[in-house]
Amino acid sequence: MLIALVAFALLFDFLNGYNDSSNIVATVIASRAMSPRRALLLTAVSEFAGPFLFGVAVANTVGKGLLDSTVITLPVVLAGVIAAIVWNRVTWFLALPSSSSHALVGGLMGAAILAAGFKVILPGGLIKILVALFVSPPLGFAAGFAVMRVILFLAYSATPRINDWFRQGQIFTSISLALSHGANDSQKTMGIITLGLVASGQLPSFEVPLWVVVVSAGAIALGTSLGGWRLIRTLGGRIYTIRPVHGFSTHIAATAVILGAALLGGPVSTTQVIGSAIMGVGASERISKVRWNVAQEMLQAWGLTIPATMLFGAGTFWIIGALGF
Repeated sequence: MLIALVAFALLFDFLNGYNDSSNIVATVIASRAMSPRRALLLTAVSEFAGPFLFGVAVANTVGKGLLDSTVITLPVVLAGVIAAIVWNRVTWFLALPSSSSHALVGGLMGAAILAAGFKVILPGGLIKILVALFVSPPLGFAAGFAVMRVILFLAYSATPRINDWFRQGQIFTSISLALSHGANDSQKTMGIITLGLVASGQLPSFEVPLWVVVVSAGAIALGTSLGGWRLIRTLGGRIYTIRPVHGFSTHIAATAVILGAALLGGPVSTTQVIGSAIMGVGASERISKVRWNVAQEMLQAWGLTIPATMLFGAGTFWIIGALGF
């Protein structure tokens, strides 16, 4: 059961990199700052380095802040991870940039509540996680709007050649965004694996081992290097036509929100933050510039994620129990 949990957790991490992390390069590719393959490989290396540079505060929040670890069993954790994977595949098939973070939280909660009742949920940790998940998109929109307005003001009298500067600048801003994403998203898998080690008695208390950091960072980096092209097209072109200045502004805004959350231990959805920052950047130029029907599709997917994965998590836990595990 523990081996299965580690395997599924790393699969979730890989798919998170494949689906979500690839959105980091959407604006870089759409604005032609870098080739797709170069952008993905550079992002993957930066993602791997993220958790080693900025710590594991998010892993602690997910692993010991949401559920009472004294009553959590391996089947509960495994069911939550499987539910998140299933939801990620469903939204990938529909080409909707949903939240892996929401999916994981919903899956864990559904399985845990069915197994031990609502008392297993730790209110303080749940509030912290929900605040991070639901406040970060508006912050991303506001940050994108503000950064773009500042840049437009500073570059008011610039010639079109400034686009070359923004295009090259995206190389550095994409690295910073990838580092912040690696410092946030891969830690969710670290928290899950460590929680499983505690539940199985392999660890006396919750403390993330180095090998868990290495394999989790490696799995999300591998997923990123292979790229989620369907979602890159959604964020990179369907919301509006991306130019170098938009990509540059989006990276700065999203990095500030994601890295700030990682340092505070708040898990956020990179897809939500980047998507919101893209919309904020576009809206700062002209409200009608943004194709709001695409934004509506994204919001619907985000809103459905936690309820749907709670049901998936509970159902998966019931199936695991029916199989005698």
